[in-house]
Amino acid sequence: MACRETRLYRQVMTSSAAAPATQETSTSGAPLYAAIKAFIVDAIKAGTLKSGDRVPSEAELVTRFGVSRMTANRALRELQSVGVLVRRSGSGSFVAEPKPIGHMIEIRNIADEVRARGHAYRARVIQNQAEKAAPEAAALLGVPVGTRIFHSVIVHHEAEFPIQLEERLVLASIAPGYADMDFTHTTPNEYLTRVAPLERVEHRVSAAMPDQRTRQLLGMEEQEPVLRLTRQTWSRNRLVSHAWLTHPASRFELSASFAVEAG
Repeated sequence: MACRETRLYRQVMTSSAAAPATQETSTSGAPLYAAIKAFIVDAIKAGTLKSGDRVPSEAELVTRFGVSRMTANRALRELQSVGVLVRRSGSGSFVAEPKPIGHMIEIRNIADEVRARGHAYRARVIQNQAEKAAPEAAALLGVPVGTRIFHSVIVHHEAEFPIQLEERLVLASIAPGYADMDFTHTTPNEYLTRVAPLERVEHRVSAAMPDQRTRQLLGMEEQEPVLRLTRQTWSRNRLVSHAWLTHPASRFELSASFAVEAG
């Protein structure tokens, strides 16, 4: 029996009774890439395609609509640029999940956020090791060069999709067990909150174009920007942690809410 994804995919490919077009614009003069986009969006609205389902490939759209590969590519690319689709290298294009929303003011554990949305969470630890602080790291943490610190790099996933690259520097004297933690079962946030209760937090948010390593770790396409949140946390009157939290802009947004006292 065909899997659910295959059944849905076949439904989308056969849902329109219109004959394939033979030119790049319709008889009304409208571009056919727009018709392809509408075809996919209408299938999503109708529920024929759901979050995580694969959409027709460029080659299949070429056959279905009688267009050039460039036209099919443009349709998929424009849907990806507005966050309707996500592309997974070597697998194709898929209907995107609604963008997760990160909370800037409240320090929330990313694993809890993902599970609260009803999705599976997993982490991939790239590194977690002790180091002697080089000049740049020492300056960020406000300690002498050579101070013992921990340096971790972790990719956080929501369902199958990587949504955050976390790179963190931690002062070893405040969180001595950090390098021994299995961060596939807990998160740095959970551990640090337990051993070094927060007293102060500073955030900065910026948009940037990622380097090749970041793109690879987050499974991103060329020319896709990221949202980068830089977070510093203090405990016991000491700066404990400096973290860079990087998110693909097409898969994430940040929000904040607060009450305003009457003047």
